[in-house]
Amino acid sequence: MARDSSEALEDLRYKRSQSKMGGGLKAQEAIRVSGRGTARDRIRMLLDEDSFIELDTFLTHRTSDNGMFMHHTLGDGVVCGHGKINGRRIYCFAQDFSVHGGSMGEMHARKIAKVVEMAERARVPLIGIWDGGGQRAHDGISSLGGTGELLDKLVQCSGRIPMISLVLGPVVGVSALGASLADFTILGNEHGQLFLSSPLETPECISGEIDAAGLGGANLHASRSGIACLIAEDEDEACALAIDILGFMPDHNMASPPHEKSADDPCRLNPDLETIVPDNPNRPYDMVKVIEEIVDDGIFMELFNSYAENIIIGFARLDGMPVGIIANQPKVLAGCLDIDAAVKAARFIRTCDAFNIPLVTFEDVPGFLPGVVQEWGGIIRHGAKLLFAYAEATVPKLTLVTRKAYGGAYLAMSCKHLQSDYNVAWPTAELAVMGAEGAVNVIHRRDIAAVPDDQKEPTRLRLVDEYKSKFGDPYVAARNGWLDDVIEPSESRLRLIRALNILKSKREWSPPKKHGNIPL
Repeated sequence: MARDSSEALEDLRYKRSQSKMGGGLKAQEAIRVSGRGTARDRIRMLLDEDSFIELDTFLTHRTSDNGMFMHHTLGDGVVCGHGKINGRRIYCFAQDFSVHGGSMGEMHARKIAKVVEMAERARVPLIGIWDGGGQRAHDGISSLGGTGELLDKLVQCSGRIPMISLVLGPVVGVSALGASLADFTILGNEHGQLFLSSPLETPECISGEIDAAGLGGANLHASRSGIACLIAEDEDEACALAIDILGFMPDHNMASPPHEKSADDPCRLNPDLETIVPDNPNRPYDMVKVIEEIVDDGIFMELFNSYAENIIIGFARLDGMPVGIIANQPKVLAGCLDIDAAVKAARFIRTCDAFNIPLVTFEDVPGFLPGVVQEWGGIIRHGAKLLFAYAEATVPKLTLVTRKAYGGAYLAMSCKHLQSDYNVAWPTAELAVMGAEGAVNVIHRRDIAAVPDDQKEPTRLRLVDEYKSKFGDPYVAARNGWLDDVIEPSESRLRLIRALNILKSKREWSPPKKHGNIPL
């Protein structure tokens, strides 16, 4: 006998209320007591009020083994749907730790994969909130099949729509690979953890040498592995950071980044920059201060600030236009490029290039970091990634040399020879094969050896002064057209904004190919 409409509606409302219970009130309360939010709590934090539309509310697993026929939880441990952030459309999902510890069964994974595919079709950003204990053992290899489909969808989206992962609980196994496939991965400081191998299977954890946080905690991934671009003190901050990043990103790779009007005068001069570079070329200074002086309102969103600190990356705006900043940091390793710095910058450059965000490079680099560790670790291959990323990028590329630009590192940092669009330098800049002292030691070593011992140092200093007068300024490069101009430091903001305004319509044609073969 058919039910009447009131019964059907009552049944629907009951099922919806059941789906919101997740693994039950007791399990949800235990999550809140631990200082974490439930999946729905987190989605409410992230999205505009009342904008969330849930999908696949009634989906359940289809496993009958291991007693799972008794545990058909609506939604299967993940909440998926779409909504708005500051009025912009996004798709999102949040794993529900109250259901089987957030573990990823076959249907759980396929449910996320469906939302990922929908985001790609709609060409809108995707934000994933990860909090789950890896692949669900009860589902057997079916859980791996579903996870494989999800990973494939995430890879297909890469470079097409912005993807942000928020890791707000323990994420284990292949799920950790999925979370790290995003363009930006944010970890919660207290609870965010990523492990490819569970701490229960890691010998160092079993023996008590390190704990779970030491193996895969937020600080570890921020400073050692380079997976976490930002660390959030709590879940509210994690959502706020994701929203801030999204503010610099377009909806998809064929769209322009969002322009925001700024009250900061584009013609504002920077007199404080006149004295920021020390007279002694070996003394450090903070490149972040240079960046903050130049960009709109002094707002610079630095990413990976605890990893490879000798290079700086992040987002800012110039006259309201989003830009990706890459800069050497003279106060760490004198700004030398090493393996981690090259990889960190190369990935960020490719991210910006994929989403039409212009690149602004602040250069003060004495070279690649020497040493056995670097050479054996593959600095040649990793340094080539940085050069490759700059040469491959087709977005507007602007470079400002503040002091040193030596050798191969000069070439790798968006030089004119890699088709950078606008290259300028301060009068304090030195563009050379190497520093004057090193060059003299190579070129004039026999001349210095031939003079009496008491004359060696005066002779060397005289030759260093001669070399500096001949090569130790930016005008040699300017005469050859490898610099577009030598500018006063106070004009830096004005000049970069003017260049960016004319270059924002830049289009670059490349011969057809599947993709380049970056030296991974």
